[in-house]
Amino acid sequence: MSDLHVHCFGPSTGPVVLALHGLTGHGRRWQALAEQQLPDVRIIAPDLRGHGRSPGVPPWDFETITADLVTLLRRETSEPVVVLGHSFGAAVAVHLAHARPELVRALVLLDPAIGLDPDFMLRIANSMLEHPDYANVDDARFDKLETAWAEVDPTILEAELAEHLVPTADGRVGWRVSMPAIIAYWGQLAREFVLPPAGLPTTMVRAMKVDPPFVTPAFRAALAERLGERLTLLEFDCDHMVAQARPAETAALVRALL
Repeated sequence: MSDLHVHCFGPSTGPVVLALHGLTGHGRRWQALAEQQLPDVRIIAPDLRGHGRSPGVPPWDFETITADLVTLLRRETSEPVVVLGHSFGAAVAVHLAHARPELVRALVLLDPAIGLDPDFMLRIANSMLEHPDYANVDDARFDKLETAWAEVDPTILEAELAEHLVPTADGRVGWRVSMPAIIAYWGQLAREFVLPPAGLPTTMVRAMKVDPPFVTPAFRAALAERLGERLTLLEFDCDHMVAQARPAETAALVRALL
């Protein structure tokens, strides 16, 4: 299994949360939420395979990422954990709960991207291939502000740029990711969705400013049918970066399941 690079926050004796970032992200994105809102919680936040400082070797699919996380959890804790996932990370969280339910005590899904339209995913993948990097940091900052980061605290955005931008060819800059892995993962999001086990406490947030929405009616309906009253459905009036735009509200959801 891939030896993931892991960011850890909070006391070693605190209740454990596994925090999973979105596509093209990294585990350090959870730092502000951990330190400012959940300082008493032990948060384990890996760079998923192909992201950040983790290896980018294939295969690039949900099954392999799930296996990576099983290895990580066996090393870090002997108890089932609350899994907090954003976007692609929320899809990974669902796959983990589906495949290894004994490792997951509850889910917090922030604007999950799962079971999406294949044509939509192809357009996004092609766009990334056409524009894989930026001329400079200012261009990267502008792109973030235009794509879901406008409501995020500017200091968090600057930390993102400092942590996650690396030099590319010809003096340009790009995100610290494996581009082949990222393109493959967009394809994974077009797979038919899976569901967590019945009875698993789950909170799902839809970010209402995302258009078209990542939370599909089909996934929402199937999740509600599977989980019944164990599912809490919420709508936040924000863009896609839910944990960064609404940190206090996100922390409250985690505490409710802890």
